[in-house]
Amino acid sequence: MALFVHKYGGTSMGSTERIRNVAKRVAKWARAGHQVVVVPSAMSGETNRLLALAKDLAPARASAAFHREQDMLAATGEQASSALLAIALQAEGMEAVSYAGWQVPIRTDSSYTKARIESIDDKRVRADLDAGRVVIITGFQGIDDEGNITTLGRGGSDTSAVAVAAAMKADECLIYTDVDGVYTTDPRVVPQARRLKSVSFEEMLEMASLGSKVLQIRSVEFAGKYKVPMRVLSSFTPWDIDINEEAKSGTLITFEEDEQMEQAVVSGIAFNRDETKISVLGVPDKPGIAYQILGPVADANIEVDVIIQNISKDGRTDFSFTVNHNDHARTLELLREKVVPALGAQEVVGDTAICKVSIVGIGMRSHVGVAAKMFRVLSEEGINIQMISTSEIKTSVVIEDKYLELAVRALHKAFDLDQPAAA
Repeated sequence: MALFVHKYGGTSMGSTERIRNVAKRVAKWARAGHQVVVVPSAMSGETNRLLALAKDLAPARASAAFHREQDMLAATGEQASSALLAIALQAEGMEAVSYAGWQVPIRTDSSYTKARIESIDDKRVRADLDAGRVVIITGFQGIDDEGNITTLGRGGSDTSAVAVAAAMKADECLIYTDVDGVYTTDPRVVPQARRLKSVSFEEMLEMASLGSKVLQIRSVEFAGKYKVPMRVLSSFTPWDIDINEEAKSGTLITFEEDEQMEQAVVSGIAFNRDETKISVLGVPDKPGIAYQILGPVADANIEVDVIIQNISKDGRTDFSFTVNHNDHARTLELLREKVVPALGAQEVVGDTAICKVSIVGIGMRSHVGVAAKMFRVLSEEGINIQMISTSEIKTSVVIEDKYLELAVRALHKAFDLDQPAAA
């Protein structure tokens, strides 16, 4: 008997009929003799609906008190889908019980809308599993030391599922979604994109951080930290598919870099449309300038991605970085109010018409000229590079957003990602 954690996304839980199919699939695994914990997302569109209601009523400047109530509200979406799934399982003749995050409890810090999991008490869940029940735990949420409901940020149900799998030492965490695995790039942009049978944890972490929407980055970080085996697979295959076939389907996130995986120099092309560029112009070129600019940004809990500082001229320089689109206006306001006056900078400007395109592959460690090839391909397509960021297994460029699809298609073809993988 093995322990599996199943995670189902909002699309998979999007209607009572789909919830019924999820229940049939979960029941199949339980009847095969496995213990199953399920972490569902809210029904598709429900979280957006709830947050839109809050925004409509919100004061002009949101406070910590508002964010607390926002988390209280948003958490109800997962609570509803969890209860509905428990009811559907009971209708299938399975003993099932649902718990909100605070009932487990899943302990988090107090960062509303972006809370981080600190601990999970699994005693209550294990007791139910030992009694033969399927346990459903709300994703996306927890409780802080003051007893306040917190949420983990958009996509946080993936993180919840992996955290539960880590705490309970599950044999595998199965992430059921509306796609059947991890692809070399988004098939909607490149129809020739291929599904990967396996991908290394490092590659998946890079892809998630660079804009791949298949898995939320914090869930991948959690999986890497606690060595949680993960598999991405589709919830839209027939629920009665043979369980042994299903257990080997999708894409396995592995921690072993076998010889076959090393044959691919580049494993995938990731991209992100949700970034914007901020430039602080005419700042004094002196030690500590990066901290003086980015310190207040970090204190405001705003994540910074690509950073570049230009060559100094007449003792001044320009400093540019990218942030998520949702943080663009807040970052500009923060810099204009606090940083520019303190530094004596000339001005702060923003650019929302940018995107980030990245090549990822563990094979880049042992091959030279990969970045140069990327730059050549973009040059041949007439695409100008504004910013560059690299790591051991990825190279990212910031370009005008109108060139995104052209860049992804050209790079996908140039690195032979449209060709079948070696056997």
